[in-house]
Amino acid sequence: MKRPTIADVAQAAGLSVATVDRVLNGRLPVREETSRKVYEAAERLGFHGAKIIRQRMMADLPSYRFGIILRKERQPFYQAFAEQLNAAAAAVKDRHVSLTITYAVSGEPSELSELMHGMAGKVSAIAVTGPDHYDVTAAVSTLKAKGIPTFALLTDLAQGVREAYLGTNNMKVGRSAAWMISKLSPAPGKVVLFLGGHRFHGHSLREMGFRAYMREFAPQFQVLDAHINLETRRLTYELLMDTLSHHPDLVGV
Repeated sequence: MKRPTIADVAQAAGLSVATVDRVLNGRLPVREETSRKVYEAAERLGFHGAKIIRQRMMADLPSYRFGIILRKERQPFYQAFAEQLNAAAAAVKDRHVSLTITYAVSGEPSELSELMHGMAGKVSAIAVTGPDHYDVTAAVSTLKAKGIPTFALLTDLAQGVREAYLGTNNMKVGRSAAWMISKLSPAPGKVVLFLGGHRFHGHSLREMGFRAYMREFAPQFQVLDAHINLETRRLTYELLMDTLSHHPDLVGV
């Protein structure tokens, strides 16, 4: 099978050979849309100059570096979330996007604040998941003054100071969980909630949504006091075993 030629690329892109030649050799200004058509056609055909075209396109694109601060590096959820963030950044074709992902170890607000300050001057913007605390809000304010916007990720924080919140509607999540338990349980009984911590705005909203739904639509269920499990398996297990020993009529967790 013969190797694709410039004429083949031109035909596949719906452009003239001269235009493809200009894109390939960087002659005269060419519109970004035209360059993209040529690149996509060259990539489809396996044209040998596809990589050169992509390099030339990427060289003229703006660059953005984002700092991401997550929690619990070994937890499967955060590992998968980081993979998805990297995949999303790699999928962006109209600019250079690079991510600097780091993880908070202790989860203390002071640690998160230090990690945020450490990214100043190194990134265009920051996205953070962590507790809602005045130390964190102060860090967001400092970064904002330096022209670095901060986005709350997964759970909201620093309301009124951060740029935006990126995540689910946690009140609805809590209500959905309550709806599910009330429908799946074969009989009314007691329900226990586990929260990572009271400092997490998203966790508090989920508890509020859960209790609100149960009060309104399933009052026959008794929602026990919430337990703080610090998002650890061992503590969750111990708390659950203790709850079961005191409440044999537990129907939902």
